Amino acid sequence: MSRRFFKTGPGEYGEGDVFLGVRVPRVRAVARTYRSLPLNDVRRLLRSRIHEERLFALVILTHQFSKAGPAGKKRIFDLYSSHTRFVNSWDLVDGSAPHIVGAYLDRRSKQPLYRFARSRSLWERRIAIMATLHFIRRREFTETFKIARMLLADDEDLIHKAVGWMLREVGNRDVSAAQGFLAAHYAIMPRTMLRYAIEKFPERTRRRYLEGTA
Repeated sequence: MSRRFFKTGPGEYGEGDVFLGVRVPRVRAVARTYRSLPLNDVRRLLRSRIHEERLFALVILTHQFSKAGPAGKKRIFDLYSSHTRFVNSWDLVDGSAPHIVGAYLDRRSKQPLYRFARSRSLWERRIAIMATLHFIRRREFTETFKIARMLLADDEDLIHKAVGWMLREVGNRDVSAAQGFLAAHYAIMPRTMLRYAIEKFPERTRRRYLEGTA
């Protein structure tokens, strides 16, 4: 079931990923037991070909990041940034990018986000937009809007969904800000992105966006 759910067939985004079938709550429970695992051991797990082992490593990294001092946070951010090829599924990205990348860049230059957003890697582009959830939760929307604009013409459905989701999260906190962005861009947004972004709007408002009369 996991292989179908994560599209691991030939030519699909998860081709070749290996699953043990361990459920996420169990992975998280075991990770709590080993949350002080040395970083070198976490790195080895992150490089695993087994999906649950990479998830396990990222759960530990997220926990360790939240408890670390400045030097520790930098080590974890640098490890994550240099191992993005192993953060190669939507669940791995979504559960880690806001808590590591977004949190680390909170009061720092956002250039790493723009580098990820320009990447040829689907997962680095998803990291870029998902990391902005950290800022959204602080009611800071600038980076979300900038990266969303960069990804408007993206070809990947998983990017359309992620951008739409983050715009919806903005709207959950400041509907005027979300509608301001949509007013400028909804006509050229991929349909999936738009549907995700307006999902919580009243039915009549959603219809106007979808019919192009907003």
